[in-house]
Amino acid sequence: MTEQRVALPIEIDRIRELLPHRFPFLLVDRVIAFEARERLSAIKNVTINEPFFQGHFPDRPIMPGVLLIEAMAQTAGLLTQLSRTVAAPGSGRALGSIFYLAKIESARFLQAVIPGDQLTLEAELAREIRNIARYRCTASVAGKIVAEAQITCADIS
Repeated sequence: MTEQRVALPIEIDRIRELLPHRFPFLLVDRVIAFEARERLSAIKNVTINEPFFQGHFPDRPIMPGVLLIEAMAQTAGLLTQLSRTVAAPGSGRALGSIFYLAKIESARFLQAVIPGDQLTLEAELAREIRNIARYRCTASVAGKIVAEAQITCADIS
């Protein structure tokens, strides 16, 4: 089978076709790099208009760690969905199944993420067996890692 190319960058309209998330929970703005079944890089622009900043924290806004994990998981989901699309173009398989977050390991938060930061999200496929995939994920700002985790997702559809 000849592997098909994916035109980059992938903008929000295509991301919305690949992921079920919507505002305010869609945490990936653009895909900037992709290697099928290997890795994906994406961008999240963090703005003061994010609804979570109203309460976390009003006088010193910091992006919650759980949302950094979710952004990395969505990046991993995009890696899987795009890889499936490339492997079987026109099959609709990517649009018909959802990978759910199943496990988080070795999560570390190394620096606060604040309004004005641009997150670079990286997901690398570590292992895939049947309907379960494990990823090594990082989030960085200006080239410095601010969060990392090993994330396991499962297709339970």
